Amino acid sequence: MNIKRIFGTILTILGIGGLIYTAILLANTRGGNQDIKSMAIFGILGLIFFVAGIGLVRTTKDEAE
Repeated sequence: MNIKRIFGTILTILGIGGLIYTAILLANTRGGNQDIKSMAIFGILGLIFFVAGIGLVRTTKDEAE
């Protein structure tokens, strides 16, 4: 298995985790300034990791060894 594909899978899983954590924070928020900042940080990082991971998996070719 290609190391780029493994790294892409790890990034995708981290991105999904970040987006799920953002959804949990959104459901439990009371509108405080700290809540909004942490939601934005985790949401943006989760989205970046998810998109980067999917892009890396899609563009990496499967080569027979």
